[in-house]
Amino acid sequence: MAFIILTAMIVYFIVIAWTWQSLGFIEKAKKVAIILIGMAIMYGITFMVFQMTKGGITYPNGEIQNKVQNILVSIFAGINGIIVMPQIGKILDKINEDEMEKEQFIKRIVLLVIIFMICLIFESGYMKDTQEGILKIYHTMK
Repeated sequence: MAFIILTAMIVYFIVIAWTWQSLGFIEKAKKVAIILIGMAIMYGITFMVFQMTKGGITYPNGEIQNKVQNILVSIFAGINGIIVMPQIGKILDKINEDEMEKEQFIKRIVLLVIIFMICLIFESGYMKDTQEGILKIYHTMK
């Protein structure tokens, strides 16, 4: 469990540092707000993916489901943040510096959404397999 927590902390440190750097010369208070909002959105999206993938999986009890949910959503939200947040930070910095036209902004956001959706498709399969694997381990330990 300590390894999982350490891994999650490292992932979040990477997300925060990379996004902070990508935001360039935007004010510190705005950077903090953008990062907090971004992480909340990543958590929400990842939570929805977990909810969709748990269908058909029978947990022995609600406590185990909550533990698995908390671990998987926390780790995958950080990974999703690595995929999306630094890129959004770069886009916001270019907008802030008046280096990006509206058409270029729209193209980049559409491309980022497409890439993220493809990642979520793979993530949902991996998340479902991970839940099933955790439950197999749980049942063999009984």
